[in-house]
Amino acid sequence: MSVESKLPSGDDLLAEIDRLRKEKNAIILAHYYQKSEIQDLADYVGDSLQLSQKAAETDADVIAFCGVKFMADTAKILSPEKIVVLPDMDAGCSLEDSCPPDKFKAFREAHPDHIALTYINCSTEVKALSDVIVTSSSAETILQQIPEDQKIIFGPDRHLGGYLSRKFNREMLLWPGVCIVHEAFSETELIKLKEEHPDAPIAAHPECPPTIVDHADFVGSTSGILNFAKEFEGDTLIVATEPHIIHQMEKALPEKNFIGAPGADGNCNCNICPYMALNTMEKLYTCLRDLEPRIEIEESLRLQAKKSLDKMLEMASGTVGKGDLGNR
Repeated sequence: MSVESKLPSGDDLLAEIDRLRKEKNAIILAHYYQKSEIQDLADYVGDSLQLSQKAAETDADVIAFCGVKFMADTAKILSPEKIVVLPDMDAGCSLEDSCPPDKFKAFREAHPDHIALTYINCSTEVKALSDVIVTSSSAETILQQIPEDQKIIFGPDRHLGGYLSRKFNREMLLWPGVCIVHEAFSETELIKLKEEHPDAPIAAHPECPPTIVDHADFVGSTSGILNFAKEFEGDTLIVATEPHIIHQMEKALPEKNFIGAPGADGNCNCNICPYMALNTMEKLYTCLRDLEPRIEIEESLRLQAKKSLDKMLEMASGTVGKGDLGNR
């Protein structure tokens, strides 16, 4: 009999996860892009900034992070005394993969008068090479606190960086990374869908390319899109981000209709994050049972990366002034 066949299933699996959560004093964090069944059992569901803050606040001994590796790394950076486990260590990120630390270091050294404003979708090593980390929900607030004459490198997402550059008329050197999920939306198919639902607004994540963002009535983070879904007055919303966020919308607003923006084939299946999908209920159970796979970060690297994350958390709350990020 295989190991997999010995795992509990159905209600027994849910019961065992709950038992282990209590036994290990664990908190389960889930990103909005996780499968609906994982979202429903999590102690907290959120976007990158929210989960980073929750990881720092929790008094749990164990953090089971249902997301991707850079998110679990962030939890470990902020909570080194806690055990942090990730259901599948292969749950990576195309943006992180696009920005190897050695190349980013060389890029920084070639532009010594620039500060590095870096999207949280990056490795711990890249965070350690950065001045300020941002998330899609904090980027605008943070950018507005940086002196206008300060030169900026933005990476690794060129679409988010480009959106910020256009919106605030700030010239930035953009690292050429993209999110494979948000890159998959089709402008042609989106226009067709809009013709079928002319009164439906479009909400888009700023990781989308300009061909999608330019059609959007609202552009924001996953939590921002969720808030927009709650506030807009119509009954139908077209959602241009990873479609698992729609689960939270349908739970909160069952009377409204939410349609995932289509990919090139006319549906949104290609827009499901393959990395997020690696996490399953069974893997969550085994990682709580075994406390493996575990996130480990060398202490000097952790402390260096924590500086840019601390700066993010300070600036996102508006407690850092422009003078704190002077010219380099």
